[in-house]
Amino acid sequence: MVSAANPYAAWAGKKILMQGGSAIDAAIAVQAMLTLVEPQSSGIGGGAFILYWDNISRTLTTYDGRETAPRDVNINHFLKDGKPIPWREAIVGGRAVGTPGVLRALETAHKQHGKLPWIRLFRDAAMAAEEGFKVSPRLARLLAMELHPGLKQFETSRKYFYPDGKPLPAGYLRQNLPLARTFNIIAEKGADAFYQGDMAEKIVQAVQKASIHPGTLSLKDMTDYRAVERKPLCGPYRVYKVCGMAPPSSGGIATLQILKMLETFDLAQYEPNAIEALHLFTQASRLAFADRERYVADSDFIQLPVGALLSRPYLKKRAQLISKDRDMGLAEAGQPHQALSMARDNAYELPNTSHISIVDKQGNALSMTTSIEMAFGSGLMVEGFLLNNQMTDFSFIPEVDRMLVANRVEPGKRPRSSMTPTMVFNKQGDLYLVVGSPGGSRIIDYVNQTLIGVLDWKLDIQQAINLPKITNRNDYTAVEKGTTLAEQAEILQKMGHEVRVIDLNSGLHGIMVLEDKLVGGADPRREGVAVGL
Repeated sequence: MVSAANPYAAWAGKKILMQGGSAIDAAIAVQAMLTLVEPQSSGIGGGAFILYWDNISRTLTTYDGRETAPRDVNINHFLKDGKPIPWREAIVGGRAVGTPGVLRALETAHKQHGKLPWIRLFRDAAMAAEEGFKVSPRLARLLAMELHPGLKQFETSRKYFYPDGKPLPAGYLRQNLPLARTFNIIAEKGADAFYQGDMAEKIVQAVQKASIHPGTLSLKDMTDYRAVERKPLCGPYRVYKVCGMAPPSSGGIATLQILKMLETFDLAQYEPNAIEALHLFTQASRLAFADRERYVADSDFIQLPVGALLSRPYLKKRAQLISKDRDMGLAEAGQPHQALSMARDNAYELPNTSHISIVDKQGNALSMTTSIEMAFGSGLMVEGFLLNNQMTDFSFIPEVDRMLVANRVEPGKRPRSSMTPTMVFNKQGDLYLVVGSPGGSRIIDYVNQTLIGVLDWKLDIQQAINLPKITNRNDYTAVEKGTTLAEQAEILQKMGHEVRVIDLNSGLHGIMVLEDKLVGGADPRREGVAVGL
């Protein structure tokens, strides 16, 4: 089964599985197709986090394909006259581009877990790029909204997305011949064709000679890029084991913190999405986000106290701050380790990105969240694909009150992310759930609410995905507009919550692994589908 954000992509992955491919083989085909048909969310110009379950060896491996900061940046990268530049200005152009990582991560995983030849995995995407694909309603809507402040300011991007000065309409048959050539070259020569030679030079030139905010990405940044194999971050929740991504993702730590704090309460006694339970959920989320903002960043650059942040005594003490009937207001970061002294940052993430969940016929599985950050990334288009703006996931401010910010810009560093690819295992150690979501910093709450829906309220994955959404990032409590939950906002307000009723555009994709079948789920708020054999 494949659950992905666009039917073209899901069916490309299914075709690979039908040919005997593994979950990672299918993921490569899905990512290639998403680069073409969902360019606003992810692509080979971006980065990804991958969880891979090898069902034969019973091992879980994670691959960090997050972008890295160019070697010639400094901590003042987003400062002007000592003050942070406006975020909408920062995302446009070469200054926002980090070294892309997704292709190298996919290749690294494929060398260990692939079954089909690399060259076969790009065929469908290359063919679709050459023959044309039908523009989806979501892509057309985002272009019509002119959501990206710089997309029309770069000639290549403008001509592709706004032919004759008008946004691509839904249903339009759009060819992308440069991307077809790119895929054919990468298929034949491997990821090295992307990170070295002519293609790497074109990427570097696009960044360094951008007409708006040129950047410093170099050929050495490209050739030196490495995907990192990291240990998965796992912890118990009731009778289950929940596993996610280690830093620079904040999703794995925050998920385990939220769930362990909620273990103090009997959530199963409540009906799905009962206000009493959701209130507890928002409070645990407040506490996790407070820690996230202060402590979590690329662990290759800072001493990150993961064990202390996830220790049972620390989280039990944090859970005692939760009132069953009153919102706590702005939560302060805890002190899991006496030596810690870091400042809260101001990094900002918008609700884009894409998630892929796959299980192959051998029971191997993949949970992969992939992104170019802002819708349409930096706005720069090279050889048919968009370049990311992941540099804006760093804190623009390097220090506060003479205390350094953990997630400050540094050469070679990977910006903190909220991407939360997740797998859950039952008490026998068998894979039970594969899930993840786009949604910027709200990803963490989207995934955790879904986990609670399945693990505590015994919903199937589609029912859990469908639940009206609620988030609290240690700011205000957001409830999903146009849902039954929005009708109960007044109850939360009486409990002290600052409530905002807004669109909460999750894009969850998940698969439940049962004894005799797979149950797939795809978020109705976007365009994805789950397809199985």
